[in-house]
Amino acid sequence: MKKHVLFFIVIVFVMPVNNLIAQVNNNVITFMIGGFQVSTLVETQSAGNPSILIGANQADLQKYLTDGTFQSEINAFLVRTPDKNILIDTGLGLNLLQNLQSLGLTAEQIDVILLTHVHGDHIGGLLRDGKAAFPNAVLYLSQLEYGFWTNNKQSLPIINAYKDRIKQFEAVEFDSKDNNLFAGFKGIKAYGHTPGHTVYLVESNGESLLIWGDLTHVTPVQLPHPEIAVTYDSNAQEAIASRLKILKYVAAQKIPIAGMHIVFPAIGNVTVGKEGYDFEPLCTCLGY
Repeated sequence: MKKHVLFFIVIVFVMPVNNLIAQVNNNVITFMIGGFQVSTLVETQSAGNPSILIGANQADLQKYLTDGTFQSEINAFLVRTPDKNILIDTGLGLNLLQNLQSLGLTAEQIDVILLTHVHGDHIGGLLRDGKAAFPNAVLYLSQLEYGFWTNNKQSLPIINAYKDRIKQFEAVEFDSKDNNLFAGFKGIKAYGHTPGHTVYLVESNGESLLIWGDLTHVTPVQLPHPEIAVTYDSNAQEAIASRLKILKYVAAQKIPIAGMHIVFPAIGNVTVGKEGYDFEPLCTCLGY
């Protein structure tokens, strides 16, 4: 049976990238999944409005959001394998390039971009001055999401900028034996937030990480109560069903998760709780 373990050490001085175990600054943290380096890249942090929640009662809000709000965050993720630099989503593009530069990378060195879905806070970094911000990257997204995307006129500049570097794929279930993208990467169905919302399972040397995009927006509420949706969901019931299925799977298999709207360091473990599920952040040792 595969193990799913996060190996994490805090390094308090700068090291060459090839020897890097973990690096922490205000916007970036890097850790290991098997032989892959994974970095959380923070785009924005702000106070969120719980009015986006659908079906939350006042008692739940008072219990889980004691000050009446929550920390809202937008993240992208970088995965560095021995032969590829892979971005998963691009946030709003506000400080994405600066975050990459802090890791010693330029936009030209990004080989692949995997999109969870095509909302603006996930694709905003794809363009710069109307041109492809990542001139050498191949863009992956699910077939269903591509169909949804191409019906939106705002997508045309991005489609034109990346042209023949856009690859569509069919998302699969967790138990599929098919690495439907390339070695170590699997695009998995998580439909509902958008018609083709996709999560990505990263696997290396027997260790795993699920980067789950927008499976949750208000994690302190939606883990104990996965049945609560948000106004951004295109199909709330389908989004709830996807969330319930994925939470059950990662908790049972002990697969660490990372999310685009989870508070920095945006990675941790899901466990079965007294109500629904609990989230245990990776870096409580750092005070986050």
